[in-house]
Amino acid sequence: MSGANMLSFKMQHQEFEPPDDLRDTIKCFWHNRGDFGEQPSSFEVQPDGYAEIIFYFGSLHSISYCGGNLSLPSPFMMGLLNQPAVFYTKNRLEIIGIRCFPWTVFDLLGLSSGKGGVHVFEHPITRLQSTLGELIVAGGIDEAIAGVKQYFLDARSRIDSKSMLFKAGIALRGANGTIQVSQVAAAAHTTVRTLERNFKLAAGFTVKDVSGLMRFEQVRNQLWHYPECNLAGLAHELGYTDQSHLSREFKRYSGTTPAVFARKAKKRKQAVSNDFVAFIQV
Repeated sequence: MSGANMLSFKMQHQEFEPPDDLRDTIKCFWHNRGDFGEQPSSFEVQPDGYAEIIFYFGSLHSISYCGGNLSLPSPFMMGLLNQPAVFYTKNRLEIIGIRCFPWTVFDLLGLSSGKGGVHVFEHPITRLQSTLGELIVAGGIDEAIAGVKQYFLDARSRIDSKSMLFKAGIALRGANGTIQVSQVAAAAHTTVRTLERNFKLAAGFTVKDVSGLMRFEQVRNQLWHYPECNLAGLAHELGYTDQSHLSREFKRYSGTTPAVFARKAKKRKQAVSNDFVAFIQV
């Protein structure tokens, strides 16, 4: 992307806390609304440590990820990303998202695990699309979110919360990814080998992969909110070997350096309120 041609736009963003019984499987539910105009637009989504189930209403044509392009039905799943994904859209777009912990999302849906990236899947959850669409048109966002919450409460009741993966997930979340695999295994009362095998089957990624994405997300968020923060101090706080290690990992996931990202974030923050989520339009 050319910095000279980069524009920012706004999407209204709301997040909804999960019920207590879903806090070990779902981070939050969210709703975005935006109007991109009649000309085709695109926006970039950076990786983070979550998997997302996405329902959309309006015009969302396709996604470009890892050199490929994919048309998107609704709903679709965004597993863990290891590089930015670019979405193509125009006109009105509304999204209801379910932000899941990556080691729980496939169990919630009763699906075999897959690798990261974007998944198009067949599942009974697709039956929610028309009902949610009607509520969106009527402005019933709260009712739409309530319906999605109830669906996942029912799905959650069929999962064993005392499993090894749930214990491992609690350890990962408690340390924000700054924890050794051996410590995660100890918290889950299992061996490293058994943990890694089962975790990859469930999440499509290893514990180390997920930890790396969780740490990257924290760096990214810090640079967005505080573009002038000290990288050496941040590296120490988040368990990187040093600032160079942080910079390498950041570029690996974002495609750019922390310094470049921070400069762009500073410019965008001058025009974008904290009440909105900012993406990159190209």
